Amino acid sequence: MSAERAPSTGRIADLDALRGFALLGILMVNIGAFASAYYGSGLADPAFDSGPDRFTLALVRTLFETKFYLLFSFLFGYSFSLQMASAQRTGSAFVPRYLRRSAGLALLGIGHALLLFHGDILLTYALLGLLLLALRGLAPKTALYLASALVLVTALCWALAGLALADADPIVPSPWMHDEIARATAAYRHSIGATIAQHALELQTHMWFVLGLIQAPCALAMFLLGLAAAKENYFARLSGRHKSLWRFLALGGPIGLAGALCYSALNTAPAQPGNSLLGLAVGILSAPALTGAYVAALLLLLRHPRGAVLGAWLAPAGRMALTNYLLQSLVCAVVFTAWGWALIGVLAPPQVALLALLIYLVQLGLSRWWMRSHAYGPFEWLLRALTHWNKPAWHTPGR
Repeated sequence: MSAERAPSTGRIADLDALRGFALLGILMVNIGAFASAYYGSGLADPAFDSGPDRFTLALVRTLFETKFYLLFSFLFGYSFSLQMASAQRTGSAFVPRYLRRSAGLALLGIGHALLLFHGDILLTYALLGLLLLALRGLAPKTALYLASALVLVTALCWALAGLALADADPIVPSPWMHDEIARATAAYRHSIGATIAQHALELQTHMWFVLGLIQAPCALAMFLLGLAAAKENYFARLSGRHKSLWRFLALGGPIGLAGALCYSALNTAPAQPGNSLLGLAVGILSAPALTGAYVAALLLLLRHPRGAVLGAWLAPAGRMALTNYLLQSLVCAVVFTAWGWALIGVLAPPQVALLALLIYLVQLGLSRWWMRSHAYGPFEWLLRALTHWNKPAWHTPGR
């Protein structure tokens, strides 16, 4: 990377479009946890083990799992630098402002995790954001090296764990395992109180492990990569750089896809612990490449003569990504838990994937309608009010 530059402080349409695109991947993964208590257990749901079911689950594992939260994390780091630049430009104290924002994000995350979805990422982002705050003075190259080290060390640790368990027997479904999953399904169907209690139990038993030991180091790495890219004004300087995007797509696409196929194949239920951990290690190493290829492909599409139409639909959803993320969980909670229809364990994986696509398309339309007359999404407005400690404009000026 070249010498550090002051990041542009204006709103960048590419960032909004990328956030809008990332919402699809986040939903495709998260809805699986709502739809079946077998998700993440290493066991196949005996009710949905047909060819189309297995193919859909493999497709989601390959193309979506471990990829899109990395994109959101990268954009979080990029936006962090823009927020710093904005505070400097207006002469505002950045640290108190950012601490208020982090506190608001943490409160939203706790509420989201307990009420709607135990796989919440907002609290993790709020806590990791404090580390990013401490590291904000890193030079771009140093941030890049530290990000690479985080990914490599995390992958190495899981690879060593996988080798240690190489001779372990495959996970054999037992009555105890099925009973635990049946109890979780019954809790989500029973009542709102039972649903909240089950979320709390999931957080205590295994979600802290997934969020803390897998997602957190990789998310922090992408935070740092986004910080470095923002200090280099990467998106503001993309005009005319089509060749570099094509090169990244040609290199990152095959590497990332090969790693994703390996990750998916080694995590096919019933899983063998050693193979699953080796697959996770390969996935951690290769996921940034595939995520980068997705970014390059979307940016190339946006620069196509007809790409403005795509951007016009994606960008409004990205401008209210926090609201849309929480809205996705609310809709899924209504569909699959006692907050509404309690259809957990009822819909087959292809139906779940089609439902996710339908929810996403509706969100694109709602976001475009909302942002025509509003300055921010509802939760963006709330978080901004807490961050700046004043009442932001609700409607777009002139509306």
